[in-house]
Amino acid sequence: MILDLKGPSKMDPVVSMLYGALENNYHRLKTIVADMSQEEIDYKGPEQKYNSTAQLIRHLAYIDLNWFYRIKGGSIPEELENKYGPMLDENNEIPPIYDVSLKKLLSDYDEVFDMLQSICYQLKDNQLNTIVHYEDGKEATIRWGIWHLADHNRYHQAHINQLRKWFKEERVNK
Repeated sequence: MILDLKGPSKMDPVVSMLYGALENNYHRLKTIVADMSQEEIDYKGPEQKYNSTAQLIRHLAYIDLNWFYRIKGGSIPEELENKYGPMLDENNEIPPIYDVSLKKLLSDYDEVFDMLQSICYQLKDNQLNTIVHYEDGKEATIRWGIWHLADHNRYHQAHINQLRKWFKEERVNK
């Protein structure tokens, strides 16, 4: 298998490259979590001080959903906000999630990823310069937004890998 940052040929070249990075990281995430038990998905690290894999997967889906609607030029519908959000709870933390199966988390994330894929098929390279409003009054180009999604996914994969390491170590030491 040859790894590349090339997405579907029907996408404009730069959009395809950015989408390729996004898609590669999304599939990598699914591989990392593929064999996790419910106990491991809900595990929050030593002394339960960290975000669980379930929280991180839902968080990634919510951020991707936000960017889909930024690119599209609209707001997240209330039903999707209720399903995937909020980004942070009243304590300014990723909201807790318990007893949601990996299958459900990934199925929900698949829906969001399919939305991102569909909008990438519609984007043209010259639209990547379009500036959208980003959190806290910031602005960003669509190009940066798609890159950010791939980078953000990879960033949280490192957290998930660390949770997996701690989970296995705790099981060995019991």
